[in-house]
Amino acid sequence: MTIAFNDPDAEPEELDEQAKHLMAELNEMDEVEVDRVADLNPPEGNKALGGSLVGLLAVEVNVANVQKLMGFLGDRLGGKPIELSVEANGRKLTVKAHSQEEL
Repeated sequence: MTIAFNDPDAEPEELDEQAKHLMAELNEMDEVEVDRVADLNPPEGNKALGGSLVGLLAVEVNVANVQKLMGFLGDRLGGKPIELSVEANGRKLTVKAHSQEEL
């Protein structure tokens, strides 16, 4: 699953801070593995963000724990726009939400 923070009014640094904060919280869950999404084509001389894409997280979770993860995200990100891309069994699904109810 890929989590992307999509806030057109936020600066890249704000999106990155939001991603880092969520990553720290997700790392406390036993049910998931989370990491930054690596920038495979960083600009020359880029060192500021450590070679990762701003506002993106990669989360691995098994099917049995997806609902728990969604509840966690809904509680933490209520009111913030979020986009999730899920890939399983060769199929991909993208979900965009702006509220806990939509998520």
